[in-house]
Amino acid sequence: MSAVQGFDLQRVQRLRKLALLVGLVGVVGLAFVTRSMGGETALHEGLEAFGLALIAVCIIGRAWCSLYIGGRKKAEIVDRGPYSISRNPLYIFSFMGAFGVGAQTGSLTLAALFLILTVAVLYATVRREEAWLSEAFGPTYLDYCARTPRFGPDFSRWRDAESLDVRPRFFLTTLRDGLVFLLAVPLFESVERLQDIGWLTALIRLP
Repeated sequence: MSAVQGFDLQRVQRLRKLALLVGLVGVVGLAFVTRSMGGETALHEGLEAFGLALIAVCIIGRAWCSLYIGGRKKAEIVDRGPYSISRNPLYIFSFMGAFGVGAQTGSLTLAALFLILTVAVLYATVRREEAWLSEAFGPTYLDYCARTPRFGPDFSRWRDAESLDVRPRFFLTTLRDGLVFLLAVPLFESVERLQDIGWLTALIRLP
């Protein structure tokens, strides 16, 4: 069986989500035993607000990308809209969301840690997808790679489609997955409150 026939995109995506979930659990575990050095200062609150804004951009951006790529990744090379300036714009928005999730702890260290973990997982995913796309689409994909950065983005390359064949199921699935990022807000706020009332003890202070 060739790599093209044997490639299971859904399995790769499930493994990606599992790896990100494990990383998130690790960050949550650290949040239980650490506390931001900023406490309730303007810097702490500002980082949380900035993170929330990034989560909002992530949700909207991922949904936007799904309008172009939803259900098409294994059928064709999508090179319009956000995919004309980056080969992986959906993942770029996911990077923003990852930092935003970590920022809800009020700690720049935890925000950066979750971002690094997300970049590592998605980079590994991208490499597997690229190997399959290269074999599946050959010169067409290689030409796309030559003119479009892996992450970028290169706004000078922008090209859009005159019309889109929107597939609601993929759009709604992507939107649902993006909304999960918002769970970080009540989760980490709850951790802070439990630390405030003494039910959890912060063993380490992080910047």
